Amino acid sequence: MTYPQYVPTSRTYSPGNWPVKATTMMDGFETRVLLGTKRFGAVLNLTYENIPDDEANEFLDHYNDMKGTFLTFVLGSGGAAGKQVKSGMSTALAENIPGEVGSEWRYAEQPGITSVYPGVSSVSVKLLQVLI
Repeated sequence: MTYPQYVPTSRTYSPGNWPVKATTMMDGFETRVLLGTKRFGAVLNLTYENIPDDEANEFLDHYNDMKGTFLTFVLGSGGAAGKQVKSGMSTALAENIPGEVGSEWRYAEQPGITSVYPGVSSVSVKLLQVLI
């Protein structure tokens, strides 16, 4: 099952960091070593406000299919879900969100569902980048 293909009403993105090891010597001198060639630990928070309950349920279905926070999935720029998630962003900014080459995503926690009124809900999703 693919990630639900809806455009979020808002998103926050934290790009993660580079794998750096810092060591401070007795004299206070600091040495920093870059331990890899890829950034890791990106976090993507997505909010889908005022959507029909059947669409909100698709997020729960996908979360269950991924066995909660266990399995990873592609949310890439070439995939339909990736295009929807990045819809409305400038090209330069959207290109900074890891795509389908070299990384996937997993749920950081269960989706949050807020019932707005009968038949309409809002969903919040927190995703973590996983290097592959």
